[in-house]
Amino acid sequence: MQLGMIGLGRMGANIVRRLMRASHACVVYDKDPHAVAGLAKEGAVGADSLADLVAKLEKPRAVWIMLPAGEITENTLNALRDLLEPGDIVIDGGNTFYKDDIRRGRALAERKLHYVDVGTSGGVWGLERGYCMMIGGDKETIDHLDPIFAAMAPGVGNTALTPGRPKDDRAAQGYIHCGPSGSGHFVKMIHNGIEYGLMQAYAEGFDILRHANSDQLPQEQRFDLDIADIAEVWRRGSVIQSWLLDLTSAALAGDADLKEYSGTVADSGEGRWTVMAALEEAVPADVLSASLYARFRSRERESFADKLLSAMRHGFGGHVEPKP
Repeated sequence: MQLGMIGLGRMGANIVRRLMRASHACVVYDKDPHAVAGLAKEGAVGADSLADLVAKLEKPRAVWIMLPAGEITENTLNALRDLLEPGDIVIDGGNTFYKDDIRRGRALAERKLHYVDVGTSGGVWGLERGYCMMIGGDKETIDHLDPIFAAMAPGVGNTALTPGRPKDDRAAQGYIHCGPSGSGHFVKMIHNGIEYGLMQAYAEGFDILRHANSDQLPQEQRFDLDIADIAEVWRRGSVIQSWLLDLTSAALAGDADLKEYSGTVADSGEGRWTVMAALEEAVPADVLSASLYARFRSRERESFADKLLSAMRHGFGGHVEPKP
């Protein structure tokens, strides 16, 4: 199958590579011509403009936008709306606010264009591990794009099937059709809100372990613990093992003091949107709210826990700390 990809950053470029490994054809565009040239050398078809990308795609066209949420994605969608033809498909794989998806899906439908929102998780490791995808849009369009999603997804692999679920189940493969426009990014938004809470729990726990030899404690209650060893042993059979713990262990093994991190932790929007959704639904979200506020606090004073949060974000997504 053929796909156009707009945005060749950390995830966009690797999605293209994973698709080409599965023998899908990709036409690529980015404002950076070097990024386009690099993937063209690997087998993609390069385009020097949005119009050129559209012209090189077969009908019905499928165009995936992998850009930061907000103005740049909005402008790209507006430009594509005038270039594409009825029956073509626009896919937004970034972390867009789900209410924007609902609005965009309605506007594009007026032009007889199909809109698909894909919450995409996998970060810089997606090329090798595959991408977990939460997809919104109409069923017929999602089914048409299934070869693309199946190639991007991790597949069952070595993960044990949940009892009662068939092996060919999309969810077991690593992707699902959540519902109409906006539902994919809504589910991904909550996913990222949960991610905030999990990361904060690990960060605070290891911060307590690191300060177990504090001179504020009675001598007999002081423990000089090797937190890198603790992270590693918890990866082996404990009930709190996870990929985030894997990344934590790797970061601590490299430098138990995390000296390269300042501890200033950014938030990319989804945590705020999750808390907003909780307010709208009158659903208590104590942990998720507190984890968001902890990131705000990190910009005023940092701690070892904040450094560990930065290390985890760098580990799974290649996120660098904001410059002061």
